[in-house]
Amino acid sequence: MKQVNTDKKAIEELLTRGVEKIYPNKAALEKELLAGKRLRLYCGFDPSAKSLHIGNAILINKLAQFQKMGHEVIFLIGDFTGMIGDPTDKTSVRKKLTREEVSENSVEYKNQAQAFLDFKGDNAATVRYNSEWQDKLTFKDLIELSSNFTVGQMIIREMFQRRLKEEKPIYLHEFLYPLAQAYDSVAMEVDLEIGGNDQMFNMMCGRDLIKNLKNKEKFVLTTKLLADANGNKMGKTTGNALFLDQSANDMFGTVMSWPDEIIPIAFELCTQVELANIKKIKERLSDGENPKNLKIELALEIVTIFRGAELAKKAAEYFQTTISEKSAPTDIVEIALAQADSLFLAVVSFYGAKKSKNDLRRLFEQKAVYINGEQTDNLNFNLKIGDVVRVGKRDWFKII
Repeated sequence: MKQVNTDKKAIEELLTRGVEKIYPNKAALEKELLAGKRLRLYCGFDPSAKSLHIGNAILINKLAQFQKMGHEVIFLIGDFTGMIGDPTDKTSVRKKLTREEVSENSVEYKNQAQAFLDFKGDNAATVRYNSEWQDKLTFKDLIELSSNFTVGQMIIREMFQRRLKEEKPIYLHEFLYPLAQAYDSVAMEVDLEIGGNDQMFNMMCGRDLIKNLKNKEKFVLTTKLLADANGNKMGKTTGNALFLDQSANDMFGTVMSWPDEIIPIAFELCTQVELANIKKIKERLSDGENPKNLKIELALEIVTIFRGAELAKKAAEYFQTTISEKSAPTDIVEIALAQADSLFLAVVSFYGAKKSKNDLRRLFEQKAVYINGEQTDNLNFNLKIGDVVRVGKRDWFKII
């Protein structure tokens, strides 16, 4: 078992870097850490998609920081809660998933988490699935557990209040999601749960439940969100989501599409760059340096974590060629004319199952398609051998 690090300076950074709030308070958790107590902590990840994203990576990074300090880390895959669907921040009910769907979605989660966490060695992180205990609960157990919470506690949540005003339905199973997540803390008897600031309600339910059932204190640590000045998270809605299954080129390009204002917080949350160097990055911005330079450094750091230094360097070169200079890459993808005799069919062939036909039609409507450098919205444009097609800023292919 790895010895717990009780260095005061290291603990201070652990409890401040990327941290929004600590419950009940920072001083209480700091006291436990300084005393050398080895904490058992976790963060849960519901398999709602086939890949983790940068928001998940921020949480995994924080787990890894605790692991390096010698604490016991659990990487929890919510294969049970994932079937319910977390209602947090949702203005309409989530689609329920089957056990098969959540199992399929989570196949690569451990591999992706290995960019930060160590699953081997004398202090290996543990992967657990909450179906292990959630499947065993009876209806009687559910009634007993639900008696620890009131309808008022649940209905007061902002997204439920919004739905009531908009006369949208709130389903009973959505009330049960925080209860299911809360029971994870009880089943694993954890000392600490980590999550995004938007998960505070669910995590506090776990804090209340473990106190009621086990008379045990559970700390809650929320991390800052990767968001712009208006509070918009980097994600699908804003069109700049970074998924961990993306290619190095796509990762690099996605980071470069983030607004300049999030550069410092992105270094703090998404990388392992020392805080002293992040302070210098802030100073460089304040002194008027071109934010693009710093964003390139950020993209290199992030892509290196997930794809390695060599691919990160190639991705930077690809970005310079295809975006900054608007030239076709030397390793351009080739699409055979026999596969597609119109521009739209060629674009469909290029993306395969990655994008729906409706999404691709919208790209044409948004004037995001170019042939040999000329913008077009003509889906039926007749292609010829040698034509070079660019979709958006980063995707290129050539007709052969």
